[in-house]
Amino acid sequence: MPAPTAHWHQGWLCAPHVQHLPSPNFGPRPAGACIDLAVLHSISLPPGQYGTGCVQQLFTNQLDWAAHPYFESIRGLEVSAHFFITRQGMVWQFVSADDRAWHAGASAWRGRSNCNDDSIGIELEGLEGATFAPPQYRALAGLLEQLAAQYPLAHLAGHEHIAPGRKHDPGPGFSWAQLLALLPTPLRARLQRPAGT
Repeated sequence: MPAPTAHWHQGWLCAPHVQHLPSPNFGPRPAGACIDLAVLHSISLPPGQYGTGCVQQLFTNQLDWAAHPYFESIRGLEVSAHFFITRQGMVWQFVSADDRAWHAGASAWRGRSNCNDDSIGIELEGLEGATFAPPQYRALAGLLEQLAAQYPLAHLAGHEHIAPGRKHDPGPGFSWAQLLALLPTPLRARLQRPAGT
């Protein structure tokens, strides 16, 4: 029996491997926004600890700020990404891709500022500078394929590229070559990337 086909519903990716956990941290995109950029990030909470559930709590404003000393440094932060990919390759979606998630901050890419306006934010569970797990690359490649089938995706960059000096993720531990090797040739040719990636 063939695997169920993934589909989109109002910006939500509906597939067996995708968990939906709506975040309140989003807003409307500007009228006429062209959603053509995917931005890759890395995150772990506490830093370097995986599978804690704290990322999901942060993106849904449920994090207990007193649960770890590091959390005091981000107390009150209200952020989100569209997607989060765990070390095991599980995909979580927090914001409809039709809406504006709060992931990029002050940023600019392909001649446009305010990348939140017209990008998809994808967080990888990891520590900037450290390596990522093979299931994450496979899940990311599949997610990019699904996004490219639904949106005019034409650009792919890291947070470090759209906010240089301010952000450094996903960092040197992320293998662009490993990701690109998993993408179908037409999509690989379609996505413009930062020099050297």
